Amino acid sequence: MAIKALALNCTLKSDASEASSTDAMLAVLKSAFAEQQVEVTETVRVAALNIKPGVTSDEGEGDDWPALREKILAHDILILGGPIWLGQPSSVAKRVLERMDAFISETDDQGRMPSYGKLAVAAVVGNEDGAHASAAQIFQALNDTGWTIPPSASCYWVGEAMGDVDFKDLKKTPEKVTETAEMLASSAAHLARLLQAKPFPGVE
Repeated sequence: MAIKALALNCTLKSDASEASSTDAMLAVLKSAFAEQQVEVTETVRVAALNIKPGVTSDEGEGDDWPALREKILAHDILILGGPIWLGQPSSVAKRVLERMDAFISETDDQGRMPSYGKLAVAAVVGNEDGAHASAAQIFQALNDTGWTIPPSASCYWVGEAMGDVDFKDLKKTPEKVTETAEMLASSAAHLARLLQAKPFPGVE
């Protein structure tokens, strides 16, 4: 069966027409996944949606999370992308992670959360230190909520300290970023196919 990935852009910019370095990084990953015959079907600008605060799968009228949740779970791989702010993942990324907390109480009869057997990777951009710290926070939250994290699961770029050059402004993607994206896509695609063929058993 085909492997599909969904990208979430957790920039603070709600206008999808506004250029985003996260979009630029997600484009690098989309190309790398295409080489592995994995289709990134869509990039969702999360800040353009009304994702209400809370830890349930539906926070009531006007909440856009239920539809986004359904879309996320219809894919095999989640690409959670976002910028570094104050040395941490963006508040938008944290909102997504908070809403997935509901998975913990939504297990099937074998104790598996809805995300079991699905993979998640991270794309991080910023002009300050914090890529490793941001990825660590993201991966711990994703692990807590049932996602499988493959090897080499983060692709990131950080500019010069206190600099003014964004990833989207680079004339060429750095070779190391491209190589990292290719390894990420290879590992994730391989593991996704293995899990699709043989899902986690859970407990009786």
